[in-house]
Amino acid sequence: MPEISRFYGIVVYMFFNDHNPPHFKVKYGEFEANIRVSNGEILNGDLPISKLKLVKAWAEIHKDELQQMWDSKDFHKIQPLR
Repeated sequence: MPEISRFYGIVVYMFFNDHNPPHFKVKYGEFEANIRVSNGEILNGDLPISKLKLVKAWAEIHKDELQQMWDSKDFHKIQPLR
């Protein structure tokens, strides 16, 4: 599971042969969630609301890059939220 970013204790991964809709996985401590690329909403799982807000902000900034990575399967690191 390639790690694509890490910030504020949040680790972001993307499986490149995973099911649609385009999404990425977030882990924070014992919490895990799959997040939709298009709108930053949780597909399944759970995150503390404060961490979900950070993930949504990061996903919005990198939305096009995340979608391109999903489509091309071209793995690369993405800048963390600062």
